[in-house]
Formats: sequence, structure tokens, C-alpha cells
Amino acid sequence: MNSPRRSTRWARRVGIEVLGWGLVILGLAALVLPGPGLLALAAGLVILSQQYEWAERRLEPVKEKAFEVAEDGVRTWPRILMSCAGALWLIGIGIVWILQPAVPAWWPIDDRWWLPGGWGTGSSLVFSGLIAFALIIYSIRRFRPATS
Repeated sequence: MNSPRRSTRWARRVGIEVLGWGLVILGLAALVLPGPGLLALAAGLVILSQQYEWAERRLEPVKEKAFEVAEDGVRTWPRILMSCAGALWLIGIGIVWILQPAVPAWWPIDDRWWLPGGWGTGSSLVFSGLIAFALIIYSIRRFRPATS
């Protein structure tokens, strides 16, 4: 007979596997589709690193590179402003995608190719822009020296 403790461990392991691999697959897909691909991929590795040593080994270089890029991205005010402009652009494009305006007269190809994806694509773009803002704020607080 299975003890409750063994069932709990099994359920936890299955939950970690499903969530971790799900985020890895979602992250890989979001590398070519709109969405926070690298974040989902890293989150999947973080979760899988609880079960697998190989995931922990691969996570460390990703983490180091992410912190290096984050620190470099907030080194100067022009970089910070460009990052904020990029995040705003993502949010703006996502809102346009959600609203689905009518196909303009100048659109050169078939109407079905005008903003395909609808609400799903638009909301993932808005979500990506909000994540970008959160990461910019985090990077400024963590890596930018306080000026007196």
C-alpha cells in the first residue's frame, strides 16, 4: 500500500516536472512568437533544477549572463530611456493588436493577414512590456549606483 507521504512526494515530483517542462516548452515557443521566451525558459530551468542536477548546471551560466546584461542595460540614462521606450512600444503594439482596428486601405496583402492572433497575441505583448518595465526597475535598483 502507498503511504500518504509517498503519494505526496510523487505528486510534488509530477507537479515540478509538468510545470518545469511546460515553462521550458512555452519559453522555446515564445523565442519565435510574441512573449517572454527567455524568462519562461529560465523559470522552467529554475523549477527543474529542484529535481535535476543538469538543470542546475545550465541555470548558473544563464543567471550570470542575465545579470551581466541587466547591469550593462542600466549603465547609462540613454540605455534606460531606450529600454523604457521599447517596453512602451511593446505595450502599445499589444493594445493595437487587442483592439483589432479595421484593415487600412494601404494594406497590400490579403485582409486575413492584418493583425492575426487577436487577443492572445496582443495580451502576450502587453504582458511582455509589463515584465520589461518590472525588470528595468529591478535592474536600476540592483545595479545602478545611488547618486547623492
